[in-house]
Amino acid sequence: MKRLIYLFTFLILVSSAFADPVRIMVFGDSNSWGWVPNPNPPSVRYPVDSRWPGVLQKELGSDYEVIEEALNGRTTDAYDDSLAGAGLNGAEYLPAAIASHHPLDLVIIMLGTNDLKPAYKRTPQRIAMGAAHLVDIVNSIKGGIGTSYPSPKVLLICPAPLDPKIEQGPVFGEMFKGGLDKSKQLPELYKSVAQAGGAAFFDAGSVVNTDGADGLHLSADAQKKLGQAVAAKVKELMPPKSKS
Repeated sequence: MKRLIYLFTFLILVSSAFADPVRIMVFGDSNSWGWVPNPNPPSVRYPVDSRWPGVLQKELGSDYEVIEEALNGRTTDAYDDSLAGAGLNGAEYLPAAIASHHPLDLVIIMLGTNDLKPAYKRTPQRIAMGAAHLVDIVNSIKGGIGTSYPSPKVLLICPAPLDPKIEQGPVFGEMFKGGLDKSKQLPELYKSVAQAGGAAFFDAGSVVNTDGADGLHLSADAQKKLGQAVAAKVKELMPPKSKS
């Protein structure tokens, strides 16, 4: 009998140890891609362990798997004809991204900064509607293409607002003209659309600033703080499967 008990306990421990990790996809723009702040682009990318999704992975550990799906210039659902095919329209690219990485337990969305560009002529309300569009896509995607997986959960992150120094920048000052005030209005709007869409919400501006030299991107320290804060939020939302 004791041998059977020991064997049963061993099998439980082994099964727990080899449980599938919680799979998380981060869907974002240059601040998730890891753009090193530079008032005079082009720039380069932070190392993987310095980018906030990489910090998120380190903080969560082996019970989780974080997949980076970020691209410089990506919007919620704004479209730029001159950049067609580049995947910059988040709403157009998101379904394929989810389907290609299934099975997914959670999709973290942090987009909206690029929607502030005057070229898109968007109000803060319209930008929040773009974020709501992305939440709806995740909610309704289910298996994606030919599979039976359920739709992942969603964590909508409102990007940190622009820093005033962006207005003095030789490149981003013009590119984001008028965006500073708009960016400050986004947190409450994002919170509302997250609640309406049944998504979890987190305000990046509550823990970091766009403190990079260009007033648009995150410093290495801010990347670390954001990754740590998001990790704490994810642990609340998605307990490890091995401990559930």
